[in-house]
Amino acid sequence: MNLEAMVEKIGVYQPNTPTDLLEKAYNFSKDAHSDQARASGERYFVHCVAVAETLIDLRLDLPTVCAGLLHDVVEDTKVSSQDLKREFGEEIALLVEGVTKLETLRFNSRDEAQAENWRKMLLATAQDIRIIIIKLADRLHNMRTIHFLPCDRQERIAYETSSLYAPLAHRLGMFQLKSELEDLAFMVLHPKEFAELDAEIKAMTASRETSLARFKAVLESKLQATTIPHRILARSKSLWSIYQKMQRQEKNFREIQDAMGVRIITDSLANTYALLGLVHTEFKPVPGSFTDYISVPKMNLYQSLHTTVMGAQGELIEIQIRTEEMHRTAEYGIAAHWRYKMQEGSIDLHLEEKLNWLRQWIEWLQDLKSPREFLESLKTDLELHQVFIFTPKGEVKVLPAGATPLDFAFAVHSEIGMACIGAKVNNKMVKFDYVLKSGDTCEIVTRKGSTPKENWLTVVKTARARSKIRQFLREKGIVA
Repeated sequence: MNLEAMVEKIGVYQPNTPTDLLEKAYNFSKDAHSDQARASGERYFVHCVAVAETLIDLRLDLPTVCAGLLHDVVEDTKVSSQDLKREFGEEIALLVEGVTKLETLRFNSRDEAQAENWRKMLLATAQDIRIIIIKLADRLHNMRTIHFLPCDRQERIAYETSSLYAPLAHRLGMFQLKSELEDLAFMVLHPKEFAELDAEIKAMTASRETSLARFKAVLESKLQATTIPHRILARSKSLWSIYQKMQRQEKNFREIQDAMGVRIITDSLANTYALLGLVHTEFKPVPGSFTDYISVPKMNLYQSLHTTVMGAQGELIEIQIRTEEMHRTAEYGIAAHWRYKMQEGSIDLHLEEKLNWLRQWIEWLQDLKSPREFLESLKTDLELHQVFIFTPKGEVKVLPAGATPLDFAFAVHSEIGMACIGAKVNNKMVKFDYVLKSGDTCEIVTRKGSTPKENWLTVVKTARARSKIRQFLREKGIVA
């Protein structure tokens, strides 16, 4: 993408924006990287443009796009942070500084370097969410061009992408980006399985698309009789999500019925439920397939109604029903919320909720001194698979898969976790290392004056619980 194309695309969502700064950043980055090439042999500047292009596709503001163009100048050229601040101002300089890696020579191991770089980036992100969006755009282009690297580096980068970057994109609700990162990592880490599944999908695509088109036509004819505003979109699962489902359910690809489906987008919350009623009236729903992520949103603020119905030929079709706003959030996640804040100049409660979660989460992670423990806690808290646990009063707590009653206790309240002496799950006493399952009702038994034990650190999974326990034990001189 050249400069003119960038200006044109930004003008679509930010009309009348002065583009002098963009032109300056474009030329500054081009000059700074002029003597550098990538492993592919391309000019290094091509990467900077690709990162900026992704940020434009996410419809981010001009300073963020400029920071995307400049994101590597401090790390990889002779340009200093002071130079950048002088040329482009404090806002852009801080965004670039946030994604700039710490010098790896300072560290004793790769684990330590990786942990400290993640810690630095997350701390910066807590102040400005745009930093992690730039970093995700950077990683996306690096993954798209990863095949030019030696195999050992490909595997290391792909593993970090699948275990940290893709889950973080998921946690921030950026599903399009997350799915592409997962598929690109899948291709590197499991090349044989990727190739086999890709070939199977291509072989069946024509018949599945015909079946889906037929179902959409019938669905549209049924919905046209209503006055409810709506539009219908086709949906297909990513290769990695299909592969994971095959592994979990021990099925082959032909047995995975919901690899394709439809989304119905409407204008209001009330109409999502009205459309659900119509769908269930016209098509036979599959028992146990309905999930209401509107009443109980996911941790990343995702909201939608999910149901699976049977088509005329006996095929199973997954249907997602959501409002236009829910759809924007599902596609762009935190980037969409930032955009609304930018456009309206007001506080977006969803964005503030997301940032508060991030700030608190980073505070807990800060307490973990071991680089390996920090990375493992980060991966656990980014776990894509979550469980929904009920309190005795019917409140829902969302925890990562593998969480225990102690994690639940600290999720309810720190004081309850600290005084915990036992737990009941579905009215039966369980051990602290019991693994909670979605739908469990957990009741925590407490005793005044009771305190955390050192062996709790081997039981808990979440950064919050681990941080609170370690803080108490450190104050008592039990652990360093």
